Amino acid sequence: MDIVSALRTFLRVTETGSFSAAAVNLGLTQPAVSRQISALEAHLNTRLLHRTTTAMTLTVEGEQMIPMALRVVEAVDALGEASCTEKSAVSGKVRLSVPTPLGLYASDRLAGLIERHPNLSVELILREEPSDLVGEGIDLEVRLGPVADDNLICRRIGWTTAFLVAAPHYLKGRAAPETPGDIEAHDCISYSRSGDGRVWSFSSGANDIAVPIAPRIIANNSVAVHRAVLAGGGLAVLSHILVSRDLEDGRLVNIMPDFPPSRLPICIVYSTRRNMPQRVRIALDFLIEAVREDPMMASSTSAKGVDEN
Repeated sequence: MDIVSALRTFLRVTETGSFSAAAVNLGLTQPAVSRQISALEAHLNTRLLHRTTTAMTLTVEGEQMIPMALRVVEAVDALGEASCTEKSAVSGKVRLSVPTPLGLYASDRLAGLIERHPNLSVELILREEPSDLVGEGIDLEVRLGPVADDNLICRRIGWTTAFLVAAPHYLKGRAAPETPGDIEAHDCISYSRSGDGRVWSFSSGANDIAVPIAPRIIANNSVAVHRAVLAGGGLAVLSHILVSRDLEDGRLVNIMPDFPPSRLPICIVYSTRRNMPQRVRIALDFLIEAVREDPMMASSTSAKGVDEN
């Protein structure tokens, strides 16, 4: 039995949640995947998966096997990479989980990355909430705000910049908020990355001001919020990535510029695993450089460079 191949198959089964999906992903037949898992269980003398006609779940031993299997597979990949030239060593797929605005920003730049590394492929997952990195086989994840999980390596790479915005036709006949306390008189559209999205935070320059809101619309996707605010649905706090062009062209108005939305650290997190594969390291460097190219994310000082009229 090829133990490394069997471990790769086991990891893919746990990532996809089924033998049939793993078989399609690996280019194998479902019986071949089943035989590899059975051989691995026999080799280890333990059951890794509970299988029924309708479902598949990990055993306790299977859960414990995932991080060990990852270490073995990554160590083998690292050996292969070390024996090749840099360009040919950077091969395989990298799974990146990022918030939607940054995912759109990164997708504009991915063509350059894969052009430089012809054997690399990227799976970009646009997700607003934290993932189970090991369980889902995600190599790198970008998170906004403090990261409290001690089991992950966390690297801050920049800062968010957002604006409180509204469409001009929404503001027609209404007084635009001048201070955070004025927001309660307005319809709000909330972008909820986690929690219920009923608190906005603004900076006075010295302190953060938390403002409870009663949103008329809540969405867990920033693109949906962006479309709703353009349609005149109310006020929204959105990333500069989404609204900078709209502010420049007058489709949206920057409201309350003296009290900008509080900035959050942009962090890359990954599992506490040794011997990071070269493909993941290349992707990590790509994300860091992409953020540094944007002055509104690279600097920790508040940016007011967008036309507010």
